[in-house]
Amino acid sequence: MKSTRFTGPSAGSHKYDLLTALAVAGLSGTPGFQTSMLRLVALVTARYNWARDELTVGQREMARLWSVDERTVKREIKRLTSAEILLQLRPGVRGRVAAYRLNLPEIHRLSAPVWDRVGPDYSERMTRQQPASEPPKVVHVAFGQATAEAGQGGQPAAQIPPGQATSWDRMMARLTKLEPNLHRNWFAALTCSGCEGGVLRVKAPSAFVAQYIQTHHLRVLMGAAELEFPGLRRIEFES
Repeated sequence: MKSTRFTGPSAGSHKYDLLTALAVAGLSGTPGFQTSMLRLVALVTARYNWARDELTVGQREMARLWSVDERTVKREIKRLTSAEILLQLRPGVRGRVAAYRLNLPEIHRLSAPVWDRVGPDYSERMTRQQPASEPPKVVHVAFGQATAEAGQGGQPAAQIPPGQATSWDRMMARLTKLEPNLHRNWFAALTCSGCEGGVLRVKAPSAFVAQYIQTHHLRVLMGAAELEFPGLRRIEFES
């Protein structure tokens, strides 16, 4: 999913529209879903980082905000991520809190049937704001179709049999959803050389690509890797 930056003259309106979508979708659901959406609306309103399009809040702070215990927070976050209303960007490891992002396409899909209950003007605005697949950026680094489509063992990811996906395959699938342009332009050409002792060894098609990713996109890559490689400490590149 493309990251959205809620900035500019219409940012305030878009934020209110999104919060309204979460609220009306929740109110139209079961009592349990209503509670989940109320908690999410409160959390997003209070702590969402709109400039970075991410939510970084510790479980203890969530528990205090929601007036529940931390076990309830864990269950709630699991429900929201399982439903893909929230997408996890980075795990909470080594004293660092986890990071999440609102999944706009899924929120639009869930709330679309009840937009008209808010009003025709709202329904029209939300229709215009529907997330669409973004075309490739002007700067596109193509390293060969076979390399870009290959998984860990050189097999195209789309042909990996169900249940046989590796940690690397799942990591790449996660990046495809979270950052499609970055995956297309930079990450798809990477391959995994192995992971041992908390070190993930990644092979890049060139020294330039390795250096560019380390300088500009390592945070995104590391976040996805930590979710699939428990105990990961760092990523080492080779070319």
